Amino acid sequence: MPKISLAIATYNEEGNISRCLESVKGLASEIVAVDGSSKDKTAEILARYGAKVSVSTNPLNFHINKNKAIDRCSGNWILQLDADEVVSPKLKEEILKAIRDRSINGYWIPRKNYFLGKFLKKGGQYPDYTLRLYRNGFGLLPGKSVHEQAVVKGKTSYLKNPLLHFPYPDFSHYFEHFSLYTAIYAQELAEDKTSINPKNIADYLLLKPIIWFFKTFIRHKGFYDGCHGFIFSFFSSLRYPVAFIKYWRLSNNENSRQN
Repeated sequence: MPKISLAIATYNEEGNISRCLESVKGLASEIVAVDGSSKDKTAEILARYGAKVSVSTNPLNFHINKNKAIDRCSGNWILQLDADEVVSPKLKEEILKAIRDRSINGYWIPRKNYFLGKFLKKGGQYPDYTLRLYRNGFGLLPGKSVHEQAVVKGKTSYLKNPLLHFPYPDFSHYFEHFSLYTAIYAQELAEDKTSINPKNIADYLLLKPIIWFFKTFIRHKGFYDGCHGFIFSFFSSLRYPVAFIKYWRLSNNENSRQN
């Protein structure tokens, strides 16, 4: 049986990490973690589960630390998870069967996203396929965006059973993530040297959020999830204006320092 390494990057995840690691018992032969200098007991809990823990800085784009963990894995296969994700029992069984197929180098896994007390079924949130299982040496994260997928050399396929994702149990957790992701998005706009002109102002403050809301709530039938679907579509659409305003402020501060 090929061996599976769990690769994970963490930062202040003491409330989630045990549930994640419990779900991979009997699946992962090793746990490789890069912790971004957590202020809580995350590293201590990882060590309790026998994880190989390396402590690093906590970069804004946490995929940088994920790649460090991937590089240190020794198993034949790598399962890359977030601390707020759980491998369902049926998914565990399916993975153990799937890795015996020598013709496949990677697998897309459907993901169920928990939002304010409920798993969303529509709005593009299920099945939210993500490429998380791949042969060691055949997959890596580009490290350019928090929403990017792994790049895998060779043939990939799809699994049927879901990965359970618990990012937003309440508004507090949602706005914590929202603040982080919009800060990263603002940084990406800065790196791309996005122009601050009337067209882009109209695009990011009005057009993009409207299109996103229509796409998730209407086209992808987010209305089937009721008020949860509406709240998700509305607040997720706000990332465009919020990130652009953050970028605008960064640009103004940079210009002030230069002057």
